Amino acid sequence: MSSNEFPGWHGTTIIGVRKGGEVVIAGDGQVSLGQTVIKGTAKKVRRLSPGGYDVVCGFAGSTADAFTLLERLEAKLEATPGQLARASVELAKDWRTDKYLQKLEAMLIVTDGKDLFVITGAGDVLEPEHDVTAIGSGGNFALAAALGLMEGDGTAEEIARKAMAIASDICVYTNGKLTVETIKA
Repeated sequence: MSSNEFPGWHGTTIIGVRKGGEVVIAGDGQVSLGQTVIKGTAKKVRRLSPGGYDVVCGFAGSTADAFTLLERLEAKLEATPGQLARASVELAKDWRTDKYLQKLEAMLIVTDGKDLFVITGAGDVLEPEHDVTAIGSGGNFALAAALGLMEGDGTAEEIARKAMAIASDICVYTNGKLTVETIKA
């Protein structure tokens, strides 16, 4: 590696699963720098309560960037209490058009128990088609596993935990130390 190349930060898998009147967001705790695990117990899933309405958020990407976005989302939710869709769209618009925010490298999964969205810096507010969404380095593994588990009898939390276990067995940037938050519709 040349002296001006900085190895990328890796190591987040976040999944959102909606089933049986509840939504679960689960995230692993691994943060890696290049080939080294820097931390194994990071908490990348948070519960916010702006305006007295609970919202659960999970983030992948730069932690500082994600916290900046979470603060902005919280401000949007305070301005529009109980309207997650509207707050998410407003955040995505700001993220896409603001020169400072455009440089932020993170993605969010957010839910209020009713809605479930992925918010990206490209201006997207995406609602999953099959009540499952995932982001991060192991996101595709967790997503595939959860989609396969959705037809069974498992609860949203059981599906999220099992899918994350499968992802952690496949993705070297994902571990099994989970933070899990559940919210009911």
